[in-house]
Amino acid sequence: MFKKMFALPAVLLLGTSLLAGCGSTPAADTGATGATGEAAADQPVTINMFTASPEYTDAFNAYIEEYKKVKPNVTINLEIMQADYNTVLKSRIAAGSTPDVFQTTAGGDIDTYADYSADLTNEPLAAAMTDAVRANMSSLDGKVLGFPVKGNLFALIYNKDLFEQAGITEPPKTVAEMDDAIAKLEDKGITPFANAYKEWWVWKHFFQHYVDAAADDAGISAQELVNKFIKGETTFSEYPLLTDNFFAFIDTTIAHGTDKPLERDSNAEVSDFASGKAAMMTGKGAWDEEAIMKINPDFKLGIMGYPVSNKAEQSQIITGADQALRINKDSAAAPQTIEFFNWLYTSEYGKNWFSQVAKVIPPIKDAPLPDLQMPKEMDEILKTEKSGDLSVNYSLDTFHQKFGEIMQAYIGKNKTKEQAIEEIQQAWIQLGSSQ
Repeated sequence: MFKKMFALPAVLLLGTSLLAGCGSTPAADTGATGATGEAAADQPVTINMFTASPEYTDAFNAYIEEYKKVKPNVTINLEIMQADYNTVLKSRIAAGSTPDVFQTTAGGDIDTYADYSADLTNEPLAAAMTDAVRANMSSLDGKVLGFPVKGNLFALIYNKDLFEQAGITEPPKTVAEMDDAIAKLEDKGITPFANAYKEWWVWKHFFQHYVDAAADDAGISAQELVNKFIKGETTFSEYPLLTDNFFAFIDTTIAHGTDKPLERDSNAEVSDFASGKAAMMTGKGAWDEEAIMKINPDFKLGIMGYPVSNKAEQSQIITGADQALRINKDSAAAPQTIEFFNWLYTSEYGKNWFSQVAKVIPPIKDAPLPDLQMPKEMDEILKTEKSGDLSVNYSLDTFHQKFGEIMQAYIGKNKTKEQAIEEIQQAWIQLGSSQ
């Protein structure tokens, strides 16, 4: 998923100079020795970086500026595309103009783009990653082929003040407790849910909670369950949590949510939630906190797992990394590019960049958390509870986009539940894997 958080122009060209093209500018003699060999200090090197994360524009430019102090001979051009990123990336790769650095989703897409990605398995940046994040960046044969834009957190986000007003003392963990919380909120005139169902990508964020729980009930891993769907070896009918509980939750959020859900995009949902129009925000994660706080600096945020069943232990927050940067293995500037990101992932500046500049959950070990409410709550929860599996990573975004479109048709009453289920199962087979 490539989040569209702000109303930006379709393409932003940033950095020290405009891009003449996506490939690197070759250096006549880089002086490189091996993958991380250092270029001679006086040899100019240009690295062209193509990403789909406009929300981190300022943060990316900050580390580019800082690295210029470390390596004055390295110029990093940053191009950020908000619309049609996937289409443009694929067309550039097909034309032989693969950027030096490019962004994809993690998980299944690690293998999709394996032929274009440098092997980072033995690099310092790979050693710096947390175990969970490293797994998200690894191919089926165990090679680390990407590195995360950030660590991430997926949870049901709630307004602590509105919960307190309604007399809800603990966040609900079961379906029964959620039903009770909804009744208490509505008794106080509070709308329970803010939704962003105009966006295709929000659906996968909470569906994965049901996939994890369905796998738990079946005694298999979430990855095994997703692979069974991709191979056509199973159906929703074998997993009541998918056939019944997931759709019941969607119906509940619509019946007890803000009006016109198919017209509410991500920004509208954040605005509804931050302004107190709803007590809970669905389908989102840690990246929304700053936008919420800009609207209401006094907002008190809480996070919880989705109450997917009447087993409290199945209500889990999910952590990991769902977005990856890749280094073009055939780039003339590959050694210098690897050196740059090794610096970001291992230097003192880099360790603090994640939390203090980008203000994201660090994907690396021994780095401080940002001074934000959601990461702090995450840290406390994970002291006593396990994180759920980031099961969105086991399917490609081609599937997730189709899944979101099917669910939009379902809540728009253009498809029955049975039709939606059948189409999701077929989409998993046709679009879920790069194989």
